[in-house]
Amino acid sequence: MEKLNKPAILVVDMLNDFVTGALGCDRGRAIVPATAQLLDAARQAGVPVIFCNDAHRKGIDRELIIWGDHAIAGTKGAEVIPELNLCEKDYVVPKRRYSGFFQTDLDILLRELGVKTVIITGLHTHMCCRHTAADAFCLGYDVVVAKEATNAFTEEDYVNGVAYLKTCYGADAYSNEELIATF
Repeated sequence: MEKLNKPAILVVDMLNDFVTGALGCDRGRAIVPATAQLLDAARQAGVPVIFCNDAHRKGIDRELIIWGDHAIAGTKGAEVIPELNLCEKDYVVPKRRYSGFFQTDLDILLRELGVKTVIITGLHTHMCCRHTAADAFCLGYDVVVAKEATNAFTEEDYVNGVAYLKTCYGADAYSNEELIATF
């Protein structure tokens, strides 16, 4: 595998509420070690790590109608899980919709960092990862999926989500070992 073109890692919704809280699931917990490994390797290699985090406004945001209260801005549920070691050189982009790009400053941040390729990690491949990848593709970024550092509520949702990203956005899916070798 050849080197990725100016990559950054997008960590989608690896928050307390998605891993152990209001919308927590075993499949979210299952990717924590692999995600931590990938982020640590990226940081050591100087690859930007950007957390795209739900930060909802209680009683206002449309997603709450569908999913109930979760990741309310300012609560413990909206914090990055401690196992991912959010650090000072990481970036945090709060979002109020599925996509990390929709009405956030993610695109300008990526452009200022010179990023050409986004590596999608986090939850859920058929929802927030999918919408973030869609906007990344439409904005001209290459999209890559970290196979061991993404998941969804069910195996079917995960597989369908990754397949959609491959089919619609030309996203390649790689293991941690393959990705780390490109840093």
